Amino acid sequence: MKFIKEEDEERKDYLFQKDKKTIISARIIGIVLIVLIGVVIISGTIL
Repeated sequence: MKFIKEEDEERKDYLFQKDKKTIISARIIGIVLIVLIGVVIISGTIL
């Protein structure tokens, strides 16, 4: 099983496809996770 499929490959056994939609959604999820981690750290230092 391949983790990331290139756009021009003809496969069905992959988890993520390397296209614009996947890259944008991965960045959004990463930013949200970083913000959440920052909020947890800040709330832990204030209390």
